[in-house]
Amino acid sequence: MNVLFLHPAAAFGGASKSLIELYSLLCADGVRGTVLTPAGSVCPSFEKAGMRVCAVRGLSQFDNTRYGYYRKIRWLILLREILLLPFSLAGLWRLRRESFDLIHLNEITLLPLGVLAKWLLRVPMVVHVRSLQRKPGSGLRTRWVNWLLRRHADAVVAIDHTVAATLGADLLVHVIHNGLQVSGMQTGEHPSPEGGPVRVGFLGVLIPLKGIFELVEAIRILKARGVEIECLVAGENARQISGFKAWILRKFGFARDVRAELDELIRRESLEDRVKLLGFMSDVRELYPQLDILCFPSHLDAAGRPVFEAAFYSVPSVVAVADPVPDALLHEVTGLAVPTPDPLLIADALQRLVEEPELRRQLGRQARIWAQETFAIEANAARMRDLYRHVLSSSSSR
Repeated sequence: MNVLFLHPAAAFGGASKSLIELYSLLCADGVRGTVLTPAGSVCPSFEKAGMRVCAVRGLSQFDNTRYGYYRKIRWLILLREILLLPFSLAGLWRLRRESFDLIHLNEITLLPLGVLAKWLLRVPMVVHVRSLQRKPGSGLRTRWVNWLLRRHADAVVAIDHTVAATLGADLLVHVIHNGLQVSGMQTGEHPSPEGGPVRVGFLGVLIPLKGIFELVEAIRILKARGVEIECLVAGENARQISGFKAWILRKFGFARDVRAELDELIRRESLEDRVKLLGFMSDVRELYPQLDILCFPSHLDAAGRPVFEAAFYSVPSVVAVADPVPDALLHEVTGLAVPTPDPLLIADALQRLVEEPELRRQLGRQARIWAQETFAIEANAARMRDLYRHVLSSSSSR
């Protein structure tokens, strides 16, 4: 089976990591993958996974996600997508003579481009929805996106029930969780050295919506309270830009040098001994054994991939989710949920886990069981493989 994957982001992040983990199992079942993606740090990772990489300057997207949708000055972002369209089409044109069996969009924001790819290559399309969408019925754009899914997607996959609930109720949505390969890795408890600070980790691309600034403020609060805690931050800026382009984008609020802002915040608040910025890590599985707690205080009201990754290593999480569903986090069972990414609430939750080590370890043990039952990569890759086969069988019969 020859699959063309369309991936939207140049920076290595949760979506690319999930695709690589999935592909490592699909490849063993005979799937061969080509990925069309923007040029960036993600490309070597795809190549290392055995995927053929077709890099372009950028892929044109349409963002109707809950927090990224176009409004006010954000409508200007559509100009960027229009400018990227020729590069996207050129990438597809180079691949037009390839014998693909299936197109797999690695995010719903690529849906309009995916429709063009499906028309050009004449093969079925699977749409992988990884981000929360605007609520069904919230406007013409939302109805249009759901119409495109009904009309052109041969299968729609959501990464969890939280994401699935933001899609049209009339859509057939397959929930296939992300997974993580942990075979051969030490995944038991990893307590901090006796007498040392408790270590909390943050993993992900550095964007304000992930709640990184609120986490650093929570660490400042905990330092003022005399709580012994250290924060390890692994991640890079969403986009590395410089020069006049960077000045323009920052002027309009479309791009921030989050790493530089964090460096300044840490210096200003004298948190050098409490917050360590580790930068990009090619394999974050090296970091989890160093952690006691994972914190994901996202503004997206959803638990991210690091939550279940940490759970495999018996690390409980503190997340900002108002009403967590069972495949996101089990409050007081696999971690602690706070309703909003408020620094005081985050600080209180972290302090509780620092001061109650037995509770922290118990939540970690329970989190590991939960992850093994819900996010086993072998089971979820098998579901995706079976879905591919079903789509191809249905397409052939038509």
